Amino acid sequence: MTERVVLHGIGVSAGTASGPVAVVTPAVGIDQYEPASADPEADGQRVRDVLGEVASSLSNRAEHANSKASKDVLLATANLATDRGLIRGVDKELKKGAGVTKAVHDAVELYAGKLRKLGGYMAERVTDLYDIRDRATARLRNLPEPGVPALDEPSILVAHDLAPAETATLDPEMVLGIVTEAGGATSHTAILAAQLGIPAAVQVKGVSNAIVDEPRLAIDGSTGQVIVAPTDEDVADLDERSRRRAAALEGSAGAGQTRDGYGVKLLANIGTADDAVKAAGHDLEGSGLFRSEFLFLDRDSAPGLEEQTETYTKALQAFGDRRVVVRTLDAGADKPLSFADLGEEENPALGRRGLRLSQAREDLLDTQLQALANAAANVPEAELWVMAPMVATVEEAQWFAERARAAGLKQVGIMVETPAAAIRATHLLEQVDFASIGTNDLSQYTMAADRMEGELAALLSPWQPAVLAMIRETCRGGKTTNKPIGVCGEAGGDPAAALVLVGLGVKSLSMAPGKVNAVRAALALHDLETCQKMAEEALDARTAAEAREAVLALADPVLKDLL
Repeated sequence: MTERVVLHGIGVSAGTASGPVAVVTPAVGIDQYEPASADPEADGQRVRDVLGEVASSLSNRAEHANSKASKDVLLATANLATDRGLIRGVDKELKKGAGVTKAVHDAVELYAGKLRKLGGYMAERVTDLYDIRDRATARLRNLPEPGVPALDEPSILVAHDLAPAETATLDPEMVLGIVTEAGGATSHTAILAAQLGIPAAVQVKGVSNAIVDEPRLAIDGSTGQVIVAPTDEDVADLDERSRRRAAALEGSAGAGQTRDGYGVKLLANIGTADDAVKAAGHDLEGSGLFRSEFLFLDRDSAPGLEEQTETYTKALQAFGDRRVVVRTLDAGADKPLSFADLGEEENPALGRRGLRLSQAREDLLDTQLQALANAAANVPEAELWVMAPMVATVEEAQWFAERARAAGLKQVGIMVETPAAAIRATHLLEQVDFASIGTNDLSQYTMAADRMEGELAALLSPWQPAVLAMIRETCRGGKTTNKPIGVCGEAGGDPAAALVLVGLGVKSLSMAPGKVNAVRAALALHDLETCQKMAEEALDARTAAEAREAVLALADPVLKDLL
């Protein structure tokens, strides 16, 4: 009989649930007894056929995906299955004498290493690549593919990791929760789970070993707590947490503001025009981050002026007179574009990405800025703001501002994602109209910790005092120049962290649309002075854990029901 065990991971999708376990079928691995390839050409064709089957299977799943975002993930993974670089890698391994499954494994591992080195968006695709490997290996061995089993009752999924291709087609009516031993807070799986409204926790070490005879589980997707073989009292406690959370959220509506009426704009992070249409249906005040790079990725040529104008116009029309902040192309070494290859770099994550790529390829930026200006003209009531990513110097801020204003754009800003930009915020803000802090990258560069490395998740906490100090410096620059500072990273969607950000001087918070209600409710519970005291306590704390504890000690008790 399974013993009651309480485990802790990282909560990535709020909500509570309890129910029976459904274990995701693990990957089968290499065939240890397969012979070396005697006919590399024939074996290569066999692998090509299997990868084609995997791609077709994923494309078919995309047709039944439960959202546009899920469909896009599945189609991107299907494209990766037939990537020419991957297939060339398999051919090389076969010619060395490897068997078919080992050739696939080694080629994928080599490719995955390259993607990790690139970082950012491409590093996130390593999970997709491993999913392709595991599906192809199973087909080559005539064994069942790994994945979610057929569910005959609502259950909580448990896996080492869950491929985005699996998450994208989950039925929220049948999947009560998701628990994985790997993964990270910004992985595709975490993001899709939040969009589907399925409670999820990642980095729950030891959960697979703790499961015997597939017991019941209980999960709190906010705190990351997972209880194996929960008692009736545990389940009742979770139910009570859900009830209290619903009560705390009741009445959360309208413009964001503190208890004493200090306004804080609550905005949505989006990636496509379709996202804009969906987000615009929520009770929020616009979009604080339109990730325009998704229009450029996975294609052989850059989108033209007409296509971009149409996309941006659709997004602006969706929000009407509400603010829309568009980030110009954030690509380059961490999100390679076949039509804008600047060559191999020793350290791509610190290379010519973001605005640095735009300076090397001015034509791409000029077309985008003109398309944005055209879209603004098409929607006269729109409040369009445009900002550049990865700005580190005054010269870069000035260069972008002059180019954007020459295109006719009125509100021009920058992203603060590096310690350099945070420390020199006053000087950079003298060149532009606003700044938005990308807390994910700012944390990564401040703490020297890859945000795709799950084992380093604690270093990337928005509660790290060093990261908070960088945000404080940015806000001081905003106060000195009288320029508004926003946040569009994951920290903005944390109700407790949002209070600290406001206390530091942040004027707007952008997040996943589903997180707005909780942040709005948290703000309404506290006045500005309390938020400022929270910020002081968090900055003075020695550790991230102590910073969070200090803030919760000052908070209204109801705040805990929103976390």
